Amino acid sequence: MTMADKETKPKTETDLTAEKPATTSTEPAKSSGGKLLALLLGVGVLAFVIALVGFEYFQSRDSKKADFGVVKESGAPTVGGPFELVDHSGKAVTDQDYAGQFMLVFFGYTYCPDVCPTALSDMSVALDLLGEEKTKKVTPLFISVDPARDTPAHLAEYVSYFHPKTVGLTGTEEQVKKVAREYRVYYRLNDPDPNDPQDYLVDHTGIVYLMGPDGKLVTHFSHGTSPEKMAERLGQLL
Repeated sequence: MTMADKETKPKTETDLTAEKPATTSTEPAKSSGGKLLALLLGVGVLAFVIALVGFEYFQSRDSKKADFGVVKESGAPTVGGPFELVDHSGKAVTDQDYAGQFMLVFFGYTYCPDVCPTALSDMSVALDLLGEEKTKKVTPLFISVDPARDTPAHLAEYVSYFHPKTVGLTGTEEQVKKVAREYRVYYRLNDPDPNDPQDYLVDHTGIVYLMGPDGKLVTHFSHGTSPEKMAERLGQLL
């Protein structure tokens, strides 16, 4: 029997399947970019929620504090109050000695390297710009937060470099602490030089307060307020 005469064996289903060419899936793989975008959106939403909660917390906390320069519901000012001190001439004085006058009040110390002389110089220029008539209504007070070194005699020499109406005030440590609390003034003595216990700096609030003739806060001037702006504002208020 020749090869041509041989009957071709019919192919089975298994054989047909085996002969099918291999195919590859044309379905695109899921993009990793979509997952990344979803992750970023989730992080953004979480950050927003945290920020919102934090804002509400601090708003609530701060609302419980007495705002600087704001009048309480009782009508009592949050800044200012009675004091007993000694002026640069050695005379004992109280807040009542300045009743009926406007007071420009600044807390500092004579050994202050920059903030205090700058503030007092700006106050002096502002009073000069204000004019003689309105300046008569104002008494500038420089209250020392360093009573150990700022004696009346030392204060007298120091204030002589500024406006002639400037009054230097000092007192005992307790008297200074009390008036600082009344005016909500922060101050802290730094560690002295190991070789010189009299050589130290004092951190302190650098704000100028304008108190009215009734002893209540009228406004305040932040450190760095120009003499021109201070004089302009004083002119509107006096």
